[in-house]
Amino acid sequence: MSAVDTLAKAISEQAAGSPRLLVAISGPPGAGKSTLAEALEKALMARGVPASILPMDGFHMDNAVLEERGLLARKGAPNTFDVRGFVDIVRAVREGGEVLVPVFDRTRELAIAAARAIPAGPRVVLTEGNYLLLEDQPWSVLAPLFDLTVMIAPPADELRRRLEARWRGFGLDEAAVAAKVEENDLPNGRLVLSRSRKADFVFSDN
Repeated sequence: MSAVDTLAKAISEQAAGSPRLLVAISGPPGAGKSTLAEALEKALMARGVPASILPMDGFHMDNAVLEERGLLARKGAPNTFDVRGFVDIVRAVREGGEVLVPVFDRTRELAIAAARAIPAGPRVVLTEGNYLLLEDQPWSVLAPLFDLTVMIAPPADELRRRLEARWRGFGLDEAAVAAKVEENDLPNGRLVLSRSRKADFVFSDN
């Protein structure tokens, strides 16, 4: 059974009779969190279970703020997100009303405010991002807010291959790709795998 099928079954069973079920999908950069969340949303809807996606990437600090703080080269590291804003949104989503959330536009490298609506009422909310289960402050307040947790942990060689392909796809030369992957993405990924709370489900791929 695939990761999508396994999770769709488990989530459907847990969501029965629940006003709102929050699922955390965590993993290193390039692990396939967004891909899994999108496939899972479709699988749940096919089962008649309303579902929405809440991406953590919408809470990237703006490049101007990162530049002021000397963090632009580390964009994507734990200290380059609006953690308080993200926690507030997750708590609001738990309450069950409609919530407007930001979405990250990777082609322009910026977050767009109120770009997605999570409707009110009973539904599964698939939250996806690197640091959802991180045990370090200030991220550690998040894990208890989720009803079911997932970690995607592909083999290191596969992760490197995906990350290199991602940055090449944005037109970066080989030196820039190597810098992005070796100096930022992979260190962030190692942090996720070593410092995250144990998930309910762990997959080496999705």
